[in-house]
Amino acid sequence: MRVKQIKLIVRIIGLLVLGSVGIALSVQLSQLPMISESMLFYVTVISALVGAVIGWLFTPRLVLRPLNRLRRAVQQVPPTTILSAAAGLFVGLGLGAIAAYPVSLLPVPLGQFLPFIIAAVFAYTGLSIAVARPDLLQGVRERLSTTESLRDSSDSAAAQDPLAILLDTSVIIDGRIADICRTGFIQGEFIVPLFVLNELQHVADSADTLRRNRGRRGLEILRQLQDESPVPVHLVDEDMPAIREVDDKLIALAKEMGGAILTNDYNLNRVAELQSVQVLNVNELANAVKTVLLPGERFTIHVLQEGKEHNQGVGYLDDGTMVVVEEGLTFIGSTIEVTVNKVLQTAAGRMIFARPNGNEA
Repeated sequence: MRVKQIKLIVRIIGLLVLGSVGIALSVQLSQLPMISESMLFYVTVISALVGAVIGWLFTPRLVLRPLNRLRRAVQQVPPTTILSAAAGLFVGLGLGAIAAYPVSLLPVPLGQFLPFIIAAVFAYTGLSIAVARPDLLQGVRERLSTTESLRDSSDSAAAQDPLAILLDTSVIIDGRIADICRTGFIQGEFIVPLFVLNELQHVADSADTLRRNRGRRGLEILRQLQDESPVPVHLVDEDMPAIREVDDKLIALAKEMGGAILTNDYNLNRVAELQSVQVLNVNELANAVKTVLLPGERFTIHVLQEGKEHNQGVGYLDDGTMVVVEEGLTFIGSTIEVTVNKVLQTAAGRMIFARPNGNEA
């Protein structure tokens, strides 16, 4: 839930509670001799309004700030210390309740106050001992972890939450993700934040024809994923109001959800990796499954165009890998048999250099 929504709810609660307190206070004031019956209505209204205004203005400061400080303080305490403190507190309260029962039989006023004092002392003692010696519960924790490790592996796998995979705009527009999903290689659930959908809609409404077509293609791919993908697709309205850039929002949300980012954006990939966010890059997947050819292997290629260097021809394999054919300029438009000379891995992908065998196919 957003911070503004939480503040609004707290303000409304404060308004209602302190407004009710103002009304109750006006009832008490009505018993004063100086307050006549004709003035009672005005006193009640003024008290209720004053209480409501105070509740609206000051409740977030009185409630949210202490809670935030408490949350930050608790986050700095090791989990083992919190567990030990809770266990020590419960043990102390149990022993205090046993010790307080006979004291409660004492005559008034001792029988009324001493049980609470004894219970508080035992609770504080148990809490202090547990915090000072957290190793006392080590045996209990070891037993619990041993029992957990002996559970059936299938039950453990079923209990795990699916991996949240956040889609960015570029991978949706790219469209290959729909084909990858149909293969069943991706496990988890797709998350499309509202700010990514808004960016996609902004691209689809662009005045530039190319950008508009890309945006509409992205919206169509997203609809196709929702209808046909075996991986669940969820639209969420989570946002990071303090962050302006969409890529930065996506990284922050992935860190908060403990999920991964699916993209084909090189810069987003590197920035996310620097912040220890798992990245699934479609381009890296495509390069990984391309045909592997080693120097000395023979294959056929259709030479499509002239290369950059003198007397070179260029063709492409079925997976899009570029093949540079040395002395292949005269074979443009023909399908020939070639032998691999060398294979280079570049930032753009794999590139194969080959030489004709001298016989046209």
